[in-house]
Order: sequence, then C-alpha cells, then structure tokens
Amino acid sequence: MKRINLVTLVAVVAIAVAAACGGQQQAPPPPTPDPNPDSIAAAERARQDSLSAAEQARQDSIRRAQEEAERMRRASDEEAARIRSALSQVINFDFDRSEVRSSDAAILDAKLPILQQNANVRLRISGHCDERGSDEYNLALGMRRANAAKQYLVDRGIDPSRIEVVSFGEERPVDAGHSEDAWARNRRAEFEIVGGL
Repeated sequence: MKRINLVTLVAVVAIAVAAACGGQQQAPPPPTPDPNPDSIAAAERARQDSLSAAEQARQDSIRRAQEEAERMRRASDEEAARIRSALSQVINFDFDRSEVRSSDAAILDAKLPILQQNANVRLRISGHCDERGSDEYNLALGMRRANAAKQYLVDRGIDPSRIEVVSFGEERPVDAGHSEDAWARNRRAEFEIVGGL
C-alpha cells in the first residue's frame, strides 16, 4: 500500500513537471512599433491647437466679463446721474410766500419714488429769497420755504431724519438782476444730496 502511494505521488509530480515545462509555450510579446514622425508631429499640432483654443476661450471669457462689468458701471453711472438730476431739481415760490405751488408739486412728486427706493439717500433743502426785504425777514422766509418742501416729502412717507433744512435768505441769488424774472428765479428751494449716493 505504501508503495502504491509513493508511485502515485511520483507520477503526479512527473505529470505536473511535464505540464509546466513541456506544455504550451508562451507567445513572444508583440514588437514595439517604431515611432512615426508624421503622427508625432500631428499629435503635437493637435495638442498645440487644443492649448491655443483653450487660451482663446479664456481670453474671450475675460473680455466678455470686462465688457459686462463696464456696461454695468456705465448703467450704474447713468442711473446715479438720473437720480442726482431728479433729486436736485429746484422748486420756486411766489413772492413773499412759502407754500409749495401746484406747478412745483410735480417736481417734488418725482423725487418721492427715488427717495423711497433709495432709503440711504439724504437731502439738504436750502431756502432762498429775492433781494427784497430785510436780511432777517428773508432768512426766516427761506427757512419756511425749505421746511415747506421738506414737509411735502415727509407727508408722503419720507423719513424726516433723512432731510435737513437751511436758509440762505437772499445771500445766494442765481440771477443777479433786479427784475421780476430775476426775482422769480431767486425765490426757490434747492435740493442737495448729502449722503447715500
């Protein structure tokens, strides 16, 4: 019995060795192709074209972003100029009066939506008079005019803390003439943006 096992074992080992050594032979690896100079040049051109296209796309993207930023800046500047123009529009008063005239109410009404949409904007309203009357009287009249313009805006929802008033009386005429036309131009309230734009 022992002899059969040893013989069997030797036979199995012999078969295994024969299978490992004498079985199929491995195929040699395929030859490495020689580099083709034309295909290398084509690949390099394709790589360079791809890099150039990517750089061009990046430059185009930067240019478009800069153009958009400039367009937005111009639009913002134009909007700010429109706001300044509307808010700085002067109103005028009748001789020796401080009531807002109905013809000037539309000017004040045009300021309302701008002030409502731009809650950080603050104004200074200055009251002015023509040369007739004493300095003291004209300073008081100028203050009444500035306050009348302020009150018009406050009555329509503008926070009074956003509006300061001052009077210059007859000190700052816009027309140095001594005629009714000159005096009519000098009887006014001016609006100055003092914050928020």
